[in-house]
Amino acid sequence: MANHKEFLYDDIGNEYKRKNLYLLDVALLQKKVKDSEGETKKKLKDQLDSLIKNKDKHPYIIDLEEFKLKEKEFLQNLKNKKSKFVSGLKKGSPRKLKKLETDLFVHQEKLGFYREFKDLCYDAELAYGESKFCVEQLPEIIKDYKKNLKILQELQIDKKNMDPNESKRKNEELKRFKQEQKQCLKEEKKRLKERRKKGLISKKAELIGYQELKKKYKLNISMKTYEIPEKSNREEIKKAQFELKNGVKRQLNVLQADIADLRRKTPMETTKTKPVLAYLTFLIPGLGQILNKQIEKGLLFFLATFFIYFAAIPYALGYGNYQGDGIAGLITLAEGGPRIYQSLIFMIEGIIAILLVVISLALLFVSYKDVLKVEKEKITGIRPKNWYEVTTSISKNGFPYLVSIPSLIIIVFVVLVPLITTILISFTNMSPQAQTRFTWIGLDNYRMIAMGEGLAGSVFWLVLRWTLVWTIAATTLAILLGFVLALLVNNDRVRGKKFFRTIYLLPWAVPAFITIMFFSIMTSPNGILTEALESVLNIERIRIKSDPQLTRMFLIFLQGWLGSAYVFLLTTGVLQAIPSDLYEAADIDGASDWQKTKRITIPIVLFQTAPLLITQYVFNFNNFSIIKFFNGGGPYEPSVYGNLAGSSDILISYIYKLTMNNQQQAIGSAIVVVISFGLLLFGYVGLKNSKAFKEERL
Repeated sequence: MANHKEFLYDDIGNEYKRKNLYLLDVALLQKKVKDSEGETKKKLKDQLDSLIKNKDKHPYIIDLEEFKLKEKEFLQNLKNKKSKFVSGLKKGSPRKLKKLETDLFVHQEKLGFYREFKDLCYDAELAYGESKFCVEQLPEIIKDYKKNLKILQELQIDKKNMDPNESKRKNEELKRFKQEQKQCLKEEKKRLKERRKKGLISKKAELIGYQELKKKYKLNISMKTYEIPEKSNREEIKKAQFELKNGVKRQLNVLQADIADLRRKTPMETTKTKPVLAYLTFLIPGLGQILNKQIEKGLLFFLATFFIYFAAIPYALGYGNYQGDGIAGLITLAEGGPRIYQSLIFMIEGIIAILLVVISLALLFVSYKDVLKVEKEKITGIRPKNWYEVTTSISKNGFPYLVSIPSLIIIVFVVLVPLITTILISFTNMSPQAQTRFTWIGLDNYRMIAMGEGLAGSVFWLVLRWTLVWTIAATTLAILLGFVLALLVNNDRVRGKKFFRTIYLLPWAVPAFITIMFFSIMTSPNGILTEALESVLNIERIRIKSDPQLTRMFLIFLQGWLGSAYVFLLTTGVLQAIPSDLYEAADIDGASDWQKTKRITIPIVLFQTAPLLITQYVFNFNNFSIIKFFNGGGPYEPSVYGNLAGSSDILISYIYKLTMNNQQQAIGSAIVVVISFGLLLFGYVGLKNSKAFKEERL
């Protein structure tokens, strides 16, 4: 048996003396036993055993049991009194009013009963305190409710007795008033124009003056409409209804907040010394909460129990699957099943089954931790939160988690399932010969890529080399172009900045695929750009799209131009934010333009834009559109690449052709996993080594 504590504590650490004198005696004896030795310890231990054994004879326990019997009898009698009180209430009264009056009656009765026992135990003290708050505040709440109810009833009577002739006369007055106000508005507007012509006010002042006149006109009309009895009555009824609905709710929230504060400051006593419910109810979320007397929270957790035992586990065992066999189907991949069964469906449903099991385990853990926390708090003296406290806590501290749940569900089923499927396919033999039925082959696909075996493996390394050259050259060119152009336009001696900034932003503003297709047409054998180059260079025939090296060079220059606009925009924003004091100080020190650029401009620009520039390398590594729309990955060299890729294909377009054109999904998935890991590593290293990351600006 674990030791009881001499004192109780609330959730902020305040200390309270025990009212349960029996538990206090046990705690003191346990402390003495722990601190003593030898014969004294044995005597004290015998006293402790005797105290525990004769618990029912302890004076405090006798008084406590007597109190519980009286409380039980009182509550039974109160139930009968409550029924008689409710039957005696005025018929036709609103249900909310009846409830308020009944609650007041009940708490008045409780206040008288618990006053006698409030010093006996903390439960009686809490019941007395709650009733005291209710007896003090409910009369005012009932009074306000009756007041607003009476106002509403009088307004509804006025509505029925309203004179239609009076309303008609007021509507006619409103029409005349509108005409008068319109005429006044026209005259005032005319006066403003005349003052503007005479040069007494500016154009902006005229515009502001006219806006003020319109506001005044609308306000006057709005105020006049309230003189119409029907509208005035309608608005007053809305106000009274609002007060009836929200006024009482607001006052009751204040009462509940006071009671919650009292609960936090009133400890509880329990004979438990170890949490037990959390372990016993681990497999049934909600049961532990209900046993902790948190009924509403328990009912919510019972939804998790329903999900686990009636959705997740049956699905994981294969019940409710479209074709698959739950988690077992992920292992078999439809092997030995009917011909209509597809391995891919078995795999996807197996992944979903595992994710559902993981979610179920998370729900079990959350429920277990909640029950365990409440039990441990009860042992120290902290009362379990009631429903009002739970909802208040969730609204204050749990809001980020609540709004994250929908996005988490989307991530699980829209992102994780395809991602895990791709990874798992890379360990299979899914190919043109095994489309509907494939099996696990382990690391064979990765070995093929690493060793360059087969056509797909050998082509991978050729495409990878070009992809790295393309990524580094095209991105670096775009960064240099954008930075240089931003420096030039930002120079104080350059005129027409708006014009140049508009021109330099055009590649970014126009959709990229349109620009790429346009240049693809211009560089065709009879294209205008090809003919211009032939004329300028005095070369008889230039075949940009038929020559691998020319195609690659043109792709680099084209992406450099397209990407420079974004870098130009980023750099321009940073350059305009650099304080001029830095350059003035550099001028005083005698720094040259190059030194100012090297020591001030470049470090500041890189500090601000380095993380975004790193993402440009990642983007160009997977820039599928420019390869696809310019030349389709060509020109093709079957002797080198077979039918799997062209000489300008990068990895992303190579994967597309592998999977979509050649049905090599397994090897394509393996390449996706490899390059994804490489890009993640590159992005992590790049961001980690950037100055902004080191200074915790990211």
